[in-house]
Amino acid sequence: MITPAFELTQDPDFLTIIIKVPYARASEFDVYFEGEDFKFYAKPYFLRLTLPGRIVEDGREKASYDTEKGTFTIRLPKEVPGKYFEGLDMLTSLLAPKKSRSAKPLVEEIAASAELSEEEEEFDWEIEQTPYKESAESTLPLQYRYGFGNLRSGVFQRLQDELSDVIDVKDPDQTPVDERRRKRLAAEVAKFEPDHYLADFFEDEAIQHVLKYKPWWVDAHKKMTALQGESRQENETCTFVVFSEEEREQLRKFTNKSYLLDKRSRHHVYLGLIDILLAYCYEICVNEGEKNVESSWNIRKLSATLCWLESFTSIHDVLVSFGRRVLCYPLHRHFGLVTRAFNDTVKILQLGKAAVLKCLLDIHKIFMENDPAYILNDLFITDYCIWIQKTKSKKLAALSESLQKTTLAKSHIGFELEELEAAAVLVQEEENMLKAAGTVSKQQLPSSESETSDSEESSSTSSSETEGSDSDERESSTSEDGKINSLQGTLQEERTAPLIDCNGLRQGTNTLTFEVSDEKSKVSLQSTSVPGKLIEELEKQMHTAIRLSEQPEGLATASCILQKQEENRVSEPDRFSKDTTGKGNFLEVSSETNPFLLVCSTNEDEE
Repeated sequence: MITPAFELTQDPDFLTIIIKVPYARASEFDVYFEGEDFKFYAKPYFLRLTLPGRIVEDGREKASYDTEKGTFTIRLPKEVPGKYFEGLDMLTSLLAPKKSRSAKPLVEEIAASAELSEEEEEFDWEIEQTPYKESAESTLPLQYRYGFGNLRSGVFQRLQDELSDVIDVKDPDQTPVDERRRKRLAAEVAKFEPDHYLADFFEDEAIQHVLKYKPWWVDAHKKMTALQGESRQENETCTFVVFSEEEREQLRKFTNKSYLLDKRSRHHVYLGLIDILLAYCYEICVNEGEKNVESSWNIRKLSATLCWLESFTSIHDVLVSFGRRVLCYPLHRHFGLVTRAFNDTVKILQLGKAAVLKCLLDIHKIFMENDPAYILNDLFITDYCIWIQKTKSKKLAALSESLQKTTLAKSHIGFELEELEAAAVLVQEEENMLKAAGTVSKQQLPSSESETSDSEESSSTSSSETEGSDSDERESSTSEDGKINSLQGTLQEERTAPLIDCNGLRQGTNTLTFEVSDEKSKVSLQSTSVPGKLIEELEKQMHTAIRLSEQPEGLATASCILQKQEENRVSEPDRFSKDTTGKGNFLEVSSETNPFLLVCSTNEDEE
């Protein structure tokens, strides 16, 4: 027999069942319904459902067949009009036979029924938890357990080749839970890279972009929140989560199971569900809903339940583990992504088990398309997909409320994130100050260069002016040389012995010689018995020939001589004197050192 594709909807008074039976003989079909049982047969299709509410046969029932689509549509009246049937999307649980809903195994322990009855009680999520410790009697002969509800063992002994590509813990069958946790924490500490974290902290343009993405559950949660003020019946009839045909096909392929879980195991299952949903929300956010080759790696790597076969004891431990792994392994390592995944998980749980099941089906599909990750479907995801369909909605509501009350701060992660950020901010401020100072110096540099160029232009202008004045002076100096040379002949009639060197002047009793070297003219003065007027005339000619110049090249010597002569003339007004006999010293020598050499010209030098 073939189980056909089917779909259930409802309104306040009727339950509608749509069954797809292509190529069936519409003239030969049977329908049976009573209470919670529904059966349909049209060769070669057979469908048996256990409904979540009671239906009744009162003449209002109706059935129709669409030959083009090959579908039967059957409308059945509810026994209690207005009653809401919960879990019509949980197709796997609807396919379960009624007798199997008790979940009693073939071999039953006496305490099993007592454990099963606890499923109907309120679960206290704030209860004080202690880490699970396996007794020595149970662990010595057997392997350590893992998987959904810690129901599996010995799986990885048969799959050693795929082990390293799926999980990080080595030899999980021989590794207790406490040792797995210690190794996981040590591996996370070794993997954390402060440079990568700070790079994403400061350069977060890509992260801020993906944080703006809104997955399907955001709009569904808004619709649910908007209808919270309306009546409960209107709220229940609204469908916030819609399954695709592919997802419905997945549900039909699952084999219905029942799970006997004690209180501790149920607690581990719920906490593991939060851990898996957190990893899934991160993957959807960073890839903006698109799947890629890294999708399966992201989900299993960020979930310690999948990667390290971890069994958590509190919601806070789940959040800390997820936060640490987000900051250690994926491409984008930002605390804002941890917060976003946390908020998304709360919304999914508040939407109910239909939203949770839709996420689990997507994870199942991702792992099924990845070669080594399919093992995690067998260990966790398939069982979660079947188990969540039978979970009470109030349990998920309590779980979401407890998760929403739990807080996670950067200080809880354990990587000294706040200290790293503070130090990095200080370094960034110093760099900004240095950059600002460099910008100011660069702005000042063009102005100083312009001032320098202006000074260079002015100096070049003055230099050209000075060169022009130098040429004028040289021309006037040349014209005066002739006059001075004519006076030399008159003064060279009588000569005496060599003079005494004093202050650059060589003096004799009757003869005095000046040699002024400006590289162009040389003046020699020789004293004889000459009248005083001739000496005064010579002095005037000397002052006219030698002028003061600001240019140091070529004229510095004449400038210094003129300055010295003016000082000596001012300080010694009686420098020139006459002897009563017409002979003797007519020029007194200064005691200060003169840097210019005055050469005495004698008769022997002239010869």
